[in-house]
Amino acid sequence: MANNPNQYQVKAKKHLGQHFLNDESIAEKIADTLSLKNYKTLLEIGPGMGVLTKYLLEKEVTTYVIEIDSESVEYLKANYFSLAPRIIEKDFLKYDLNLVFKGEPFAIIGNFPYNISTQIVFKVLEMRDQIPEFSGMFQKEVAERICSKEGSKVYGILSVLTQAFYEAEYLFTVPPSVFSPPPKVDSGVLRLTRKDDYSLPCDAELFFKVVKAAFQQRRKTIRNSLKTFNLSDNLREDSIFDKRPEQLNVQQFLELTTRIEKDI
Repeated sequence: MANNPNQYQVKAKKHLGQHFLNDESIAEKIADTLSLKNYKTLLEIGPGMGVLTKYLLEKEVTTYVIEIDSESVEYLKANYFSLAPRIIEKDFLKYDLNLVFKGEPFAIIGNFPYNISTQIVFKVLEMRDQIPEFSGMFQKEVAERICSKEGSKVYGILSVLTQAFYEAEYLFTVPPSVFSPPPKVDSGVLRLTRKDDYSLPCDAELFFKVVKAAFQQRRKTIRNSLKTFNLSDNLREDSIFDKRPEQLNVQQFLELTTRIEKDI
């Protein structure tokens, strides 16, 4: 599969947020976070020198990788011959994935660059109809935020929007020492499993707007942070508007949006 993986080393590029994982056991552990259910293909984001890729290629699914760094692409082509036709040399955030996946379901996995990890999650949410499972490594603080529940200081926009569609599990913490170069913070691995019923009782676009508006002024009550929605006095008198956004769970945000939808 691999032809002398130490043929040469790819230099980590700061502007791409690259920190190459060099611990094989952790790479294998991340690969094993996928259930491989309800899809036949998966996409790894930012494979670098393929430390995670090699374990994905052992799975009974078809693995694609997307990599913006041309040096990493050359390394992968030289060392993972069977993968070469499935290397997408593009920017994940800008690329239309359906040019490859044609509307079919696929999973996403990766050791995500810290500088775009939040944007990766938002793109996954946009493509939720096709992505039943998502797992990978983030900056620990971001992973905790995605998985946190109401009442937590880190609970916010990312927590609510992700958990509306997916079950979120924080799996394990990874220290800086297993990366080259080592980042300045711990990393965290999480798994998102799409809910059996992930349809919303309200308009999805409005739901996103309500959640974002509420948390943009997280210290204020919902009544104050949603002023721009011009809601009726009758609705605004409800006791839920006395709460701050971090006090509302996902279901309450959905119910709130449903009521706002009927009101405006």
